[in-house]
This record gives sequence, C-alpha cells and structure tokens, in this order.
Amino acid sequence: MAHRAIEDTVHTDLADKVTYSKYLHIDELLACQHTRSSPSHHDELLFIIQHQTSELWMKLVIHEMKAAVGHIREDQLDSSFKILSRVKHIQSQLLNQWDVLATLTPSEYTQFRDVLGTGSGFQSVQYRLVEFLMGNKDRRMIEVHRHDPAAVKALEETIEMPSIYDEFIAHLHRRGLTIPDDVLNRDTATVHQSHPAVLEALKAVYQHPEKYWDTYELAEKLVDIEEQFAHWRFRHMKVVERIIGYKMGTGGSSGVDFLRKMIDHRFFPELWEVRTHL
Repeated sequence: MAHRAIEDTVHTDLADKVTYSKYLHIDELLACQHTRSSPSHHDELLFIIQHQTSELWMKLVIHEMKAAVGHIREDQLDSSFKILSRVKHIQSQLLNQWDVLATLTPSEYTQFRDVLGTGSGFQSVQYRLVEFLMGNKDRRMIEVHRHDPAAVKALEETIEMPSIYDEFIAHLHRRGLTIPDDVLNRDTATVHQSHPAVLEALKAVYQHPEKYWDTYELAEKLVDIEEQFAHWRFRHMKVVERIIGYKMGTGGSSGVDFLRKMIDHRFFPELWEVRTHL
C-alpha cells in the first residue's frame, strides 16, 4: 500500500491560526441542517442540503450578476464576459442538483413532507432577486415577504434598479443604434415588453458581428444564461412531477401546473425573436 509522508513544510501547529474550518466557518455551516421529522426521516437531510446549497449558489449568482450589470452600464463589456460565463456554469451546478433530488421517491417524501408546513421554494428571496435582476419584475411577488422587512427592502431596491437587459438595451443606444426614448426612459420596475426598435437594433448587431463584436458576444452570453434558466425551470417542474405528481404545493400553489406556466417565459424577448428575422 502506498504511503504518503507529510511534507516538512506542512503546517501542523494550527493553534490560534487561520485554518480551513475557521476561514469557511465550517462548524456553523454544518450545524445549519435541522430535520423536523420525528423520528428523523433518513431522506429529510437530502431535501434540506439540496435547497441550502441552491441558496448558496444563488447568492453567488446575485453577486456576479450585480457586477455584470455595473460593467455593462460602463460599457466595459469585456469585464462582463467572464462573469456571465461563470454565471452560466453556476446555473449548470443548480441544474445538475435536481438529479440528486430526483432520487427521492414519492413514498419517501410523503413521510416528512408535512413538516414543511407552508414552506415552499416559491418563498425564496434570492430566487426572486435573480428573477428581478434578469428583468422578470412583479411587485405582487414582494407581498409574500411582508413578514420579513430585510427581504422586502432587498426586493424593493432590486425591482427599482434597471435589470441586466435594461442595461444591455441602453448599451445598444450608446453604440449608436436607434432605441426610442420610450424604451430608454420606461419604468424599469416593470417587465420589458418586446419592441420593434430593439429587434431592429439587434438585427444590425447580428448581421454585422465584426462591427459590433463585443455587443454581439454579450448578446450571446445573455442567451446562454436565459437558456440555462429555462433548463432549470423545466427540470424543477419535472422533478416535482416525479415526486409529488399533481398535488398542491406546500406554499399553496397548484404545483406542477403553476411551474409549467413559467417555462416559456422570455427574459430577453428580442434576443430570441431576432433569430427568426435574420
């Protein structure tokens, strides 16, 4: 059997030193999984960790996307490219996590589902922040969080700020493409509706990629993250269908039917429409 000796330079006296565990607060992190079933059901830990890790990844998506919005606002598109590529890979992690939860069978889930009470992923503040940053803004969604002032503050601040697509459209204008004032000055706390002028501007970008190369590249990176989001939504819906069928969701929604309604939503409508018109 191969034996690996500890190298002389490896730190072993770690008293009062910054360690892996201290830096990452591992003890606190691993103490956050509290099952509610009694006796504790084996598969409840899977359900908790699945959702907690999703929230950690979404925290990073929010962090990265806010930075990308700032770079686009300053027309520093090169700086946004790596960030959006990273977001796409984070989304892949979120997507692949559904494969783990899909190992939970209906028989297993029903044994602890009741301990969720009215808890539901629909109530995820960070998921809603991601949607707002991408432009799917709906003030009605904030009402779910009225019991949490900090959540309401974060959501209201984000719904008021221009989305990543609003900043992209403003960039098109600064590149000399024709974007009407009613689009540039619209209420960014609402959902952007497809506009013929934005479609025409994107046609110019896609027909002359050598002239608008950085804008063209940004457009495709936005398509990447929307496509990944659509994959995530579809996989979410199918995993829910696989585990609970067509039962009502714990948060009071219709469950699968509710999730299905959002699968075809477009965050960046003209970026999809332009493909038909080229």
